Amino acid sequence: MIAFDLECSQGHLFEGWFDSLQSFEEQNLEGLVRCPYCDDAEVRKVLSPVAVKTSQPKEATHPAAINYQRLAKEVVEYIKNNSEDVGTRFAAEALKIHYGAAEKRNIRGSATEEEEKTLKEEGVAFLKVPMPATDPEKSN
Repeated sequence: MIAFDLECSQGHLFEGWFDSLQSFEEQNLEGLVRCPYCDDAEVRKVLSPVAVKTSQPKEATHPAAINYQRLAKEVVEYIKNNSEDVGTRFAAEALKIHYGAAEKRNIRGSATEEEEKTLKEEGVAFLKVPMPATDPEKSN
């Protein structure tokens, strides 16, 4: 058995238990999975919090809530600390790296929609991550 966190089109969150992912998908396509609050059949899976098993006694284990704001800050910090900011030259640098004209390294920057289209056509893998704007006067 597998449990999925589910959400209906009205925003109600609930849990469903199924034999497998395939079982959930089949039942959902047939309209058999319904919201227990409003009987809506438009249901989708949503991300579930992850629990980590520890060696502490069961009564001492309290799964902590995920602090998504802190997690987002840590992801942004990791990207900043482990990549070179090439600014608006992102597409040009990515193509140079892809074709071996520049050293292979992690880069970040910005690209226009047209540049993104070119990168995709050339087979350059990239990931779009929204980065918060920084105020240079507030930086330490």
